[in-house]
This record gives sequence, structure tokens and C-alpha cells, in this order.
Amino acid sequence: MVSDLRARAWEAAAAVPDPELPVLTIAELGVLRDVRVEGAGVEVLITPTYSGCPAMAMIALDVQAALDRAGIVPARVRMVLSPAWTSDWLGAAAREKLAAAGIAPPGGAVACPRCGSGETELLSAFGSTACKAIRRCRACREPFDAFKCH
Repeated sequence: MVSDLRARAWEAAAAVPDPELPVLTIAELGVLRDVRVEGAGVEVLITPTYSGCPAMAMIALDVQAALDRAGIVPARVRMVLSPAWTSDWLGAAAREKLAAAGIAPPGGAVACPRCGSGETELLSAFGSTACKAIRRCRACREPFDAFKCH
């Protein structure tokens, strides 16, 4: 019974899209860290991609709503800061989805998601969300969002 409740809660929470990167779920992004069964309810642990992420309150509300829709009550969503999120938590499929959406994944060299060139330049430290910057490819000249390295 416990493993079934945990699996149902994980499935509900894992399907929640990231509000700033809706091409990824919070599970694909690595924000969903754990689901623990506590008595008849669950506790869901989420970790921000950086400590000041303004999307965490929305993510917590969306996870709570997903659990409610799945009939999983009582449920609690808790943010944990340790271990800190790392781009290593992004799998290959998540990186491919980001690239297909024209967003350079975090970590390592910033390659152009359109042509793959590593010759890029920072246009603005302020992108479409607080965790992204705007870069431009020197090869194809296209601007694109790129994760900031924190």
C-alpha cells in the first residue's frame, strides 16, 4: 500500500510542468527530489534550480493541486535547499527538449541550440526569466535563451 501511494503521488507530482520552462516537467528538470509517505498522506520534496528562484511558490501550488486532483490527501510540499540543484540532474531527454525549444541547457559551454556552434556571446544578463540570460550565436547570428550559471 505504501509503495502504491508513493508511486501515485510521484506520478502526479512528476507531471507538473515547470512554469518558466513548460517544455520540461519538474521531474525532468530535477526539481522534484523525493516523495515520502507519512501515515496516510505524503510529503513531496522540491529543490529550486537556484536559491532565489521565484517560480518555487508556483511549483509548490501546482504540485499541491496535482496531488489533490489525484485524491492524495493529506499532502504537504516542502522546499529543500540541500543538496543544491545541479545541471547534472538534467537527463539527455531533458537537454534535447530544451535544445528543441531553442534554449541552451545549463552547464558546460554554451552552444547555440540552432546550429550547435560554441561561438556565442552574452547580449544581456537578463533573459525571459530570472534564471536565463540572452546570448547570440556568432556563427548563425540567432539570439537564444541560455541558463545562467549559478
